[in-house]
Amino acid sequence: MNDGSIVRGDLTFGVSLTPTTDVAGNRALALAADENGLDLIGIQDHPYLADHLDTFVLAGDLLAATRRISVFPDVANLPLRPPALLAKTAAALDLVSGGRFEMALGAGGYWDAITRLGVPRRTPGEANAALAEAIAVLRALWAEGSAPVRLEGEYYSVSGVRPGPVPAHPIEIWTGSQGPRALALAGRAADGWAAPIAPYLPYEKWAEANGIIDEAAVGAGRDPRSVRRIAQLVGAITDGPGDLRADEGNDPVRGDARQWTELLVRLGTEQPFTGFVFWPEEQSVAQVTAFAREVAPAVRGLLDPAAV
Repeated sequence: MNDGSIVRGDLTFGVSLTPTTDVAGNRALALAADENGLDLIGIQDHPYLADHLDTFVLAGDLLAATRRISVFPDVANLPLRPPALLAKTAAALDLVSGGRFEMALGAGGYWDAITRLGVPRRTPGEANAALAEAIAVLRALWAEGSAPVRLEGEYYSVSGVRPGPVPAHPIEIWTGSQGPRALALAGRAADGWAAPIAPYLPYEKWAEANGIIDEAAVGAGRDPRSVRRIAQLVGAITDGPGDLRADEGNDPVRGDARQWTELLVRLGTEQPFTGFVFWPEEQSVAQVTAFAREVAPAVRGLLDPAAV
């Protein structure tokens, strides 16, 4: 594992990017995140949008441009990315970057757009079952050894394919779950939960969601603390104090660095969040730098003083 690889349980801070066609702009944002000490870059994955670059191609470009930071799809659109090929792509990105790629999976959201690309619509129950099968396929194809993998699922099957290549480090699988069954799956089988942004899952639902994950983890014989929790917040870091609310609803978070710090400390104290990903309303180097220099170190100092 490379020196920059994240460790489960550690506090982690990141930024999520929209994969625009502004190649130079994307690199500038990634470099600002890397050079100012952030741990993660998430890249949204909406393959049906004509003005978006492919998320995994952009991930490769940003990994090549940076030295330390890890990259993950935020979250990978599973219905449009078959898990056997997803496993190969992820392993390759991890190998060429020296262990700096993580995997976050989404069961599917914008089904009208997804089905326009020729993929059948799934019910929430079907999508959750497919997500569980995909996690099993990914783990099997990343495993050490040469024994052929045979998995027979309703949605995904592999029939005698050999695993490999083995990633450079144990890639974590996080889910962007919302519903109770999907959240329980995260607790039973995933390495983490990347909480959907508030327009998908309002702030007041986050504690309940974490409770479902905890209960499912215990039921599966797991320590709930082994499931990484990542809070993702859309908003802006302002020069002066704002009307910052993140206890209910889905409004963007707008406030100064001190207010952002207080919010993230509250989330990390009252709930089991150890990861925080900033989704800037307006992507800019200034916003990424403010989060990296003014918010992340302050939160780390308050939640884990020994690490500072």
